[in-house]
Amino acid sequence: MMMNRPNESSAGTESQSRILVIRGGAIGDFVLTLPALGLLRNAFPTAWIELLGYPHIASLADRRFYVNRVRSIEYGPLAGFFAKNAELNPELSEYFRSFQQVVSFLFDPDGIFEANVRSCGVRHFLPAFRRPLKVHAAREWAAPLESLALYLDDHETKIFPSDADLSFARDWLGIDSKRNAAVAEPALRLAIHPGSGSSKKNWPVERWRMLGAHFFEAYPDAELVLVGGEADGEVLQRLQTGWQGNRFRVARDLPLTLLAAILGECDFFCGHDSGVSHIASAVGVKSLLLFGPTDPQIWAPLNGTARVLIAPQGSLDLLEVSEVQSVLWAILS
Repeated sequence: MMMNRPNESSAGTESQSRILVIRGGAIGDFVLTLPALGLLRNAFPTAWIELLGYPHIASLADRRFYVNRVRSIEYGPLAGFFAKNAELNPELSEYFRSFQQVVSFLFDPDGIFEANVRSCGVRHFLPAFRRPLKVHAAREWAAPLESLALYLDDHETKIFPSDADLSFARDWLGIDSKRNAAVAEPALRLAIHPGSGSSKKNWPVERWRMLGAHFFEAYPDAELVLVGGEADGEVLQRLQTGWQGNRFRVARDLPLTLLAAILGECDFFCGHDSGVSHIASAVGVKSLLLFGPTDPQIWAPLNGTARVLIAPQGSLDLLEVSEVQSVLWAILS
């Protein structure tokens, strides 16, 4: 995938082609849509590509190779576009009309949203929503672009942190920082994310605590980066208490763009089937991902740096610490 930065000005020029991509969904869904976004960017390198989505997630692509600007999908007047015979917001109607191509990954089973957008004067609207059932999600979500004669060969996900993201990450980790010059750089840095969007996809916290304890014993010169969000508060607290006296940092509630840059500075990552795991894989970190009830043939990263460990009978309660440790130690070596 080309790594050239797109035009990062605040608005497109009159001569630029304009493409709008609409993408909601969770973090992992968004990251697995990046190959499709990359296909658009590479096919139209000078186009103004805008993304209508959740800004805290879509920021991963905002002026970071894929799109020129992100706008929030959580805009009140947009609700009218999902209703029949609704009075459409004039400002939004003009907004949609300004794009030569609209690609929508929204669930729109009755075609109401599409019909309303087309009524604004949009001639080229591509409904791209698909529910991955048998085909990997990244392949499934890139497939609709074949109707535009765009074919994707590389389904790996890639995230490109900005220079400011990287600067923050190196400062946060104390890399090449004068104020941390007295602290020796760790021999290796392992990031762990013990959460996900579902408790059924999570390995028991006590086993994460035990794995961390074994890690500190085996690698006394290493550092652990514990990652989590607001929903992971109790788990993070239990692990911090259990690991007291060891070298670790806690990356909690950070913007995803900064978290991506921090993960990119780590040597290894271990987590579940989660959006954070997809971010880690997309920045090129060697990863071990623990899968339980979900199908890795559909949801695991396709990047060569990610290795999947499937729990017995699809239950992470049956996955022993010794088994995870054996595989992880092999990766660390």
